[in-house]
Amino acid sequence: MSRFVVVGIGADGWAGLSGAAQRELGSAVRVFGSARQLDLLGSVLDAELTAWRSPMSEHLRAVLTATGGGPTHLLASGDPMFHGLGTTVAAAVGAQNVRILPHPSSVSLAAAHLGWDLSTVGVVSLVTGEIGDVLGEAGDRRRLFVLSRDASSPHTVAEMLRDNGFGDSTMTVLEQLGGPDERVFAGVAGAWGVAPGDALNVIALECAGPSRVLTPGLPDDEFAHDGQLTKQAMRALTVAALAPTGGTVLWDVGAGSGSVGIEWLRVNPTGSVVAFERNSDRIARIRSNAIRHGVAARLTVVAGDAAQTVPVFDGPAPDAVFAGGGLTAEVFSSLWSALGAGGTFVANAVSIPTQQLLVDLAARHGGALRRISIEEVAPLGTVTAWRPALPIVEWVATA
Repeated sequence: MSRFVVVGIGADGWAGLSGAAQRELGSAVRVFGSARQLDLLGSVLDAELTAWRSPMSEHLRAVLTATGGGPTHLLASGDPMFHGLGTTVAAAVGAQNVRILPHPSSVSLAAAHLGWDLSTVGVVSLVTGEIGDVLGEAGDRRRLFVLSRDASSPHTVAEMLRDNGFGDSTMTVLEQLGGPDERVFAGVAGAWGVAPGDALNVIALECAGPSRVLTPGLPDDEFAHDGQLTKQAMRALTVAALAPTGGTVLWDVGAGSGSVGIEWLRVNPTGSVVAFERNSDRIARIRSNAIRHGVAARLTVVAGDAAQTVPVFDGPAPDAVFAGGGLTAEVFSSLWSALGAGGTFVANAVSIPTQQLLVDLAARHGGALRRISIEEVAPLGTVTAWRPALPIVEWVATA
């Protein structure tokens, strides 16, 4: 017998539950849920009903660690395994100790209402994520579902879209889907003026604005910077060398504008970045660039000189490391020690002393060493000519 049973419930309450879910709750002794969810059940159950206290995370932790008694029943909105309570419970107590009874998710109900193919629609959660995450998924002619945090979310999303070139996007807000108080209204993001309504809502977006480029190598002017920037072509080569894979962690050391880490996150939607940077103005730019590109929730900035901050950093260990400038033997030693077996180390160097350091490191640790020269057309008096950038030595190694 499972210690916990998570039952998905919609805005239609008891009437919308499957026969199996009704029988399960009918046999329950203790049921936990939000006040709204418990109200949906009315007086149907004989069980002890308990509303979550705030903060819910602490109350849930206490319930999950309690011992004794029969199974405990937990209510979840919609599909418990889609950005829901079921995933949290299964991770905490083990899937073998949980039974899940799903209900159609809010996005399934929204897709059915709009006639959208759910397999082609992106989903962003403001419940667990940040408003900037919407920008990370937005792109011309792209459809998105946004899971709102509260009644103010539609206005916040509309404002963000308007301020970032997506003001012509169509927004449809669907409240209390499937329930007797269901309400649907639509408008254009740039002229959104609908007053906040129900907190239980989903936003459907048909984006109109800049195209969403997936490959690394965005134009340099896509990043605020003071010149401390890995340039477009070199950035594309660097991100490719870092080989981003799902769920991995990148340390970006001497992050500058944060462009390499940000592009790494754009092609790795489940990854995270720790950016080490000592300059306060650059730290501010890293954060604003991350917000602009919709990856701020997955990028952490560590302020301070790398020689002092890297050795004592107690956050997630890296699967990949990028050192973009100013690498020293001391800093390399700390980074190499932190990098797990099979991890990727990439370093770029412009100055001769740092280039020589990379040559020496390659002799000791192997890997690929290459010298990259890039030329671009630029004015030369009244004509144009090829202007060479400073050559860059790049070292790529596996720990």
